[in-house]
Formats: sequence, structure tokens, C-alpha cells
Amino acid sequence: MHDRTNTINGWILFSLVVALGSSIVVNEMFTTERPEKMGYPVQGVEEEGEGGAAAAEQPIAVYLASANPAQGAETFKKCAACHKEGKGAPNAIGPALWGVVGSPRAHAPGFAYSDALKSKGGNWDWDSLGQWLKSPKAFAPGTKMTFAGLSKPEDRANIIAYLNTESDHPLPLPAAPKMAEAAGKPPAAGMAEKEPVLNEAQAAKQPKGHVGGEGAPTVSGAKAQTKL
Repeated sequence: MHDRTNTINGWILFSLVVALGSSIVVNEMFTTERPEKMGYPVQGVEEEGEGGAAAAEQPIAVYLASANPAQGAETFKKCAACHKEGKGAPNAIGPALWGVVGSPRAHAPGFAYSDALKSKGGNWDWDSLGQWLKSPKAFAPGTKMTFAGLSKPEDRANIIAYLNTESDHPLPLPAAPKMAEAAGKPPAAGMAEKEPVLNEAQAAKQPKGHVGGEGAPTVSGAKAQTKL
């Protein structure tokens, strides 16, 4: 009797061990980690924050209106390995930058500019300086400039404001353009700028034939303004 009890207890213990072992194996096989972001991505739809900075970036004039030359001097330290500061500073790996704002793009005498930059022509204005500091290689493909560029428009504006002070004749910084103009949004289609919008009573007083269509009032006088 005692042996039979031990046998039964042994089988029960064995069954528990087998069940526990099976549970561990199944968990190892099928357990998955919780994803960092729930849901499924939809192809062609950007997630919030992806590309948002680029889409929201305004023209450089917007940032120049509140630019800080002192902060630009600090950011310019990233450029100090190639460019010398101050009036009369010599060319180094990069050209001297005294008076660069408003000057021709190949302005420094004696510096061997790349053909890519010399072919651009024109002067360094606010916009072209902003583009150059954002990505020299994008502005002038083939340039010898190895600097990758500044991703933050505020940093670019601060450096431009600082370089503007490095001149015998600093230029006044541009005023911020209107937001609608900065965003490049044209007036609504079919609407002239500042076009007045008439209400029904005003439209009823227009000469016959001047107002038509489904939205035109069906009235014959100011006292009989009812729609049919």
C-alpha cells in the first residue's frame, strides 16, 4: 500500500514537472516583445515629427529678424578651423570672411575658389548665405567646402548676423516678412486680393445681371428678401 502511494505521488510529481517544462518551452517559442509604437504604419503617410522641421522652415529673413550676433559668434567657432576672423585676417584653408555679406561670392583676393562656386556669380545676399550654410554641396555641387552645413535655421541666421557685423559697413537686417508671404501661400483660387464679400442684402441691390448662380438672392426688393 505504501509503495502504491509513493508510485502515485511520483507520477503526479512527474506530470507537474512535464507541465512546467512545456509551459516554459511554449513561452520561449511564442513570447513577443511589446513594440515601441503601437499600431501599423501606413505607407505614404509621414508620422508626426518626420520631416516636420523641414516642412515648417521659413525663409531665412524670418530668422534674421530676431537673430543674435553674439550667439552667431559662438556658433562661428565651428568654422574657425578653416576661416580667420577680423579685418585684415589672411586666407586660410577657407577664404577670409571680412565684409562677406553683400560681397561677390568669390570676394577674397588670392584665394583659389572652386569653379563650382565661381560659376554661381552674384553677391552673397541673405538668402544665398542661408542656403550655403545649410548645405554648401547642395548650393554649389562640386565645391571644395567640406563642411556639412548647419541644420538649424536659427544657427544659420545667427552666424549671418555675426558675419554682417564683420564689415566696415554692416547692412540692416531684414524685417520679418508676413507669414502668408513667408509660407508662399497665394490668395484663394478665384478670389482677388482684398476682394469684398457681399451679403444677400447687398447683393440684391446690385444691378440686374451682375449677380447670378445658385448663390444669388431671389428677391426683387429690400422688403421682400425671401428665398424661393
